[in-house]
This record gives sequence, structure tokens and C-alpha cells, in this order.
Amino acid sequence: MEKLNTDAIRAEYIEVEPNVQLHITDAGEGRAVVMIHGWPLSDEMYEYQYNDLINAGFRAVGITLRGFGKSDKPYGVYNYDKHASDIKMVLSKLKINDAVLVGFSMGGSIAIRYMSIYNGDHISKLVLCGAAAPIWTQRKDFPYNLPKSAVDDLIKLNNSDRPKLLSNFAKIFSATETSLNEGIGAWLNGIGLSASSYATAQCLVALRDTDLRPDMKKIAIPTLIIHGKRDKICSFDLAEQMKSGIQNSQLVAFENSGHSMFLEETIKFNKELLNFI
Repeated sequence: MEKLNTDAIRAEYIEVEPNVQLHITDAGEGRAVVMIHGWPLSDEMYEYQYNDLINAGFRAVGITLRGFGKSDKPYGVYNYDKHASDIKMVLSKLKINDAVLVGFSMGGSIAIRYMSIYNGDHISKLVLCGAAAPIWTQRKDFPYNLPKSAVDDLIKLNNSDRPKLLSNFAKIFSATETSLNEGIGAWLNGIGLSASSYATAQCLVALRDTDLRPDMKKIAIPTLIIHGKRDKICSFDLAEQMKSGIQNSQLVAFENSGHSMFLEETIKFNKELLNFI
């Protein structure tokens, strides 16, 4: 039996500031693919991407944002700048360079802010999957996706009946209510329930209020935009706005998927990701 090399055991938690540790999935060898989850999930959402990445010769690094999943859940700031700062700390501590940064939904928004603030430090390619960008809510000069009042209603529901909020969210997560089987749905619900109520609400505020149009202009590295044509959470209009706002970007539409293309069309999703990498 092969002896376990204890030197190869990697940290499952990384401290990003005093008393705040983030849960990390870190497996495989080779070029790092750093994956940022969406609201209100955790790095566990990429379970069906990790094995394909590892088997293809890549290092899969999933980061669970503060307030979610198995990461610490402190009271405090939960805007995109704070999450980007946390990601920078993780990448620095792991000494990761030339990585591919993958962001889903809110994670895509945070990835864009990271690229803007840190000039793409550690990163050489970007993947935006169903990203909640450049803005998740409507403005006078941005008539796309949700009105701000809809997000206000989500915050109120979070503060009165969070399980119902997650249940309602699940109904529109995919192309249809039956696109994902009951087991997958229960698994996602469990991940969502593991988030803190405070972080869930504060990230909705960030999603509602943040305008990433100036940030997109700073991105120059190759960027892949993956988006479901039947997305009810981040409409396909957003993908088209990202395509026009990010130089050196390409858009791949998932005709049969809603927001959860990574589960609805897993084989295609993983293939597009690996091809781009």
C-alpha cells in the first residue's frame, strides 16, 4: 500500500484576516482553476466540475466566501470589495499564479471586481458563468434583469422566512422546476441553508446596488462568458452586455439551461471550461 505523503496534505481552511477563515477545496496538480460560487451556495456547488478538472491535469481550488458554507460567518462588511480582498489573500497564501478564475452568478460579479481592483494579479484567464453582471438590477440607462424592488422583497423574505426564500429561488434556478432531480435540489437547498442569514441579506444588497460597468473596461485577459438562454435569475441580456463590455471575450450560449447550467448541462459545461483552459 502506498504510503501517504503527509507533506502533500493541503489546508482546508485559510485565514484571510484575524478570526476569519475560509473553507477551501484544493485538489489535483497543475495549473490552478480557482472557482468562486454563487449566492447563497458554497464551493461545494462545483462537485461535478472538480473531478473532471483534476482528471484533466489541473489543480482545482474552490473558495467559499465568508458567510457561506463551511467558511466563518462574521458580522461586518459583505460587499464585493471585501470578497475580492479575501480571494487575493487566499491566492497569495497559496502562491497561485497564471490561474484561471471562474465565477458563477454573484461569484462572477466578484471575479470582475477582483480583476478591476487587483489588475488581474495571479490570473491569466477569466470565466464568467451566469454572472450577475454588469448590474443585477435595472437603472434608467440599464433596462435589464430585475427591478430593485424585487430584490428588496427577497431581503424582506430572508429576514422573515429564509427557508421559503431558498424554496422560491430553487423554483427559478433552472430552465424548469423539474430540470434538476429531487436529490440534487435537496443537496443545493442544504448548502443554501448553511449560509448565515446576515451574509445572505448583505450579499443581496451588494447584488442590488453594485454597478460593474467601469470594472469591465479594465479586463484585458481572455474571457469566456457562459450563460443559459433560459436563465430567470440573470437574464441572457446580461451576458450580451458583458460580451460588449469586456474586450477579448467570447460568449457561449447554453440553449437548454436556466441559471444552473453547470448541473443542467454538466457535460457541455465541463467541456467548454476545459477547452477554454
